Amino acid sequence: MVRKYVRLVIAIVLFCGSVVLFATGSIYYGLLVFLFSGLFVLTHFKNEKNLLAFYFLRKNKIQAAGKVLATVKHPESMIKSQEAYLYYLTGSVELQNHLTSKAEKNFKKALSTGLRMDSDKAVAKLQLAGISLSRRNKKMATHYLQEAKKLDRNKLLTPQVRELEGMMKRM
Repeated sequence: MVRKYVRLVIAIVLFCGSVVLFATGSIYYGLLVFLFSGLFVLTHFKNEKNLLAFYFLRKNKIQAAGKVLATVKHPESMIKSQEAYLYYLTGSVELQNHLTSKAEKNFKKALSTGLRMDSDKAVAKLQLAGISLSRRNKKMATHYLQEAKKLDRNKLLTPQVRELEGMMKRM
């Protein structure tokens, strides 16, 4: 809890230092310190471990993403959106490792904590629909699939939705 506010305090101190440097005529150093303070503000809103895990997932390095996410000790001390994305990423990694019960818990926790983007909510619900379908729970799978369709405004998940609907018809 304290750590996330320490970053903002450091950013404020650096910003004040950059103002002093601008006032004394050191424009170059003032600009450099100002940009450095922006780095602290950025890491306040975007957790570096989540960003690193996103990078590893994009490169399809599931084990490396899992290791990065495992280093987070107290996710409840993060900002709520960072905590939600931590659970979302952890669920994605566990689903790739075929740990469906843990993945389901993490996706539900991510949705209840509060994912910001509708597309991420749609993907989480689509994953939950797939997990429910693998457990032969057609009612829950249909529920999650309908919610995912509502959230997918850009129709990016249409092929996956059709695939799941086809699997549901075969059941």
